Amino acid sequence: MPTPTKGPRLGAGPAHERHMLANLATSLFQHGRIKTTETKAKRLRPYAEKLITLGKRGDLHARRQVLTKITDKAVVHELFTEIGPRYENRNGGYTRITKIGPRKGDNAPMAVIELVEAGPATPPATRGSQAAAPAEPAQAEKAEAAESAAAEQEAPAQEAETAEGTGQSAESSEDKKQAE
Repeated sequence: MPTPTKGPRLGAGPAHERHMLANLATSLFQHGRIKTTETKAKRLRPYAEKLITLGKRGDLHARRQVLTKITDKAVVHELFTEIGPRYENRNGGYTRITKIGPRKGDNAPMAVIELVEAGPATPPATRGSQAAAPAEPAQAEKAEAAESAAAEQEAPAQEAETAEGTGQSAESSEDKKQAE
């Protein structure tokens, strides 16, 4: 966790802040997004991202480290089986904070913190190869589509030839029987 802010913490003391962050992280992992104040969202972000990084590791020691912070075993299981593997190819930035305006009662600035959807795995590449990379899969897909279309067109023709061949063989066998 980064260096704590100077002055009063979120609420009363350090233990209260620790429990509050653990509860916020639990809710975030359960629901995928939560609405809270901007200050709490900014304090939750590094806390939750470190837990997700432990979830990506997936070993027993990481699970025990997470269990010291989050006490709900069902949430920890979800973190290690669903959330961690979802971000396997992402090196951070698992959460997004969106400001949504002031709260009606006390005018506190509110925000939504949510888990970012993991996109397709794309390894970092150089600038020149990025331009060439999208063209290659498109050409490969077109080639596969052309091959499958050609195979579909050949299949009815082969079936017709087979039907004609069986028809002729059936006729020739009947002719042979009549001749005998």
